[in-house]
Amino acid sequence: MKNLEWVKDLVEAERRMEESGIIDLSAMPDESRDLQLKTSEFLKEIKEHFVEYTTAFNSMKNSTLGSIKIYGISNTVADFMLFRNGYKLLFANSEAGKIAISFQAQATSFIPSPGQSNFSPTGEEMLLANYGAFGELSWTYRGTSVNPEHLVRYYLSRFIRESAK
Repeated sequence: MKNLEWVKDLVEAERRMEESGIIDLSAMPDESRDLQLKTSEFLKEIKEHFVEYTTAFNSMKNSTLGSIKIYGISNTVADFMLFRNGYKLLFANSEAGKIAISFQAQATSFIPSPGQSNFSPTGEEMLLANYGAFGELSWTYRGTSVNPEHLVRYYLSRFIRESAK
């Protein structure tokens, strides 16, 4: 189904104008709210693909040992992580229009040093939103347009290889 939020916003702005008899020029679309909404929608789309493919991987594996689990991150709208064999792959909305992707491997020490967590980051990669002609939003990685299916295939394959025991 097509996204009709923008049509709903137009109808609501016109209704307010008709009721008040005043044209409200500040009723223009809120770009930062829209960008935040689209960032959350893209994260949810990516997560849906991960759920589909990890479910297939886990069922074809025919063993609970080494299965992949997906968790939502508390107090966030759409952030999530994959977990397997002490290894994490995190997708987090760092700000509107930016999605941080990071791998974290469990540190070898069971007792962390002061100020050190049990997981050590292995780098962070960013997906960035870019507006094109006529307000079209596309997601990019290092300046190149991103296809969600290919993104999920790449990161899931990498995660499975790197988290294998």
